Amino acid sequence: MIPLRDTIPTRTFPGVTIALIAANVLVFLHQVSLGAQGVAFVADFGAVPAQLTGAAPHAAPALPPPLTVLTSMFLHGGFAHLLGNMVFLWIFGNNVEDAMGHPRFLVFYLSCGVAAALSHVVAQPGSTVPMVGASGAISGVLGGYFLLYPHARIVTLVFLGFFAQTVQIPAFFFLGFWFLMQILPAFLSLRSSGGGVAWFAHVGGFVAGLALLVPFKRRRVRLWSAVSG
Repeated sequence: MIPLRDTIPTRTFPGVTIALIAANVLVFLHQVSLGAQGVAFVADFGAVPAQLTGAAPHAAPALPPPLTVLTSMFLHGGFAHLLGNMVFLWIFGNNVEDAMGHPRFLVFYLSCGVAAALSHVVAQPGSTVPMVGASGAISGVLGGYFLLYPHARIVTLVFLGFFAQTVQIPAFFFLGFWFLMQILPAFLSLRSSGGGVAWFAHVGGFVAGLALLVPFKRRRVRLWSAVSG
């Protein structure tokens, strides 16, 4: 299932959402421009669990390891990784930003990203594989949207064999199904060495979004609403 758009209009210009998308795209373009040096760039600015826990300290880190929790949110493993994340950020981020206001949405987004990264570190404390991507922070946005607009409709491209069609799926079902699809791989990943998808970052980010939504939203914005804030 590929989300295309939602049915909730925004009332304010989603400046922070657009700025975050632009920042992610610009960092990715810089990463690609480095060629072979891009691998070292990811190693320096990605969040490596073993460095954060002290299990495998870096001899000469470009940044103190705790700061990589922030920088890792703007790195991506490839164009498809970037595109998928930015589509989700645009569809769900603008409405959550609408419900919070610009400054609080930015803090909410980064806070969810930090919580997501720490969830991955707890699950894979000895991993030496850099964690990169905005998906943990975006998972927090999905958690916030889940509480704000469960009755919204997500226009989704669904593939049926060789055919595809668009259907409108309630946000409650779409996001609930998405979250369930993160939990099983997350627990299976505990048996791995920490490579591949950081599933626990998705789970931790989503849970952080659920927990932080109420203190960050505007007071007048109701939960479980059918309209934007």
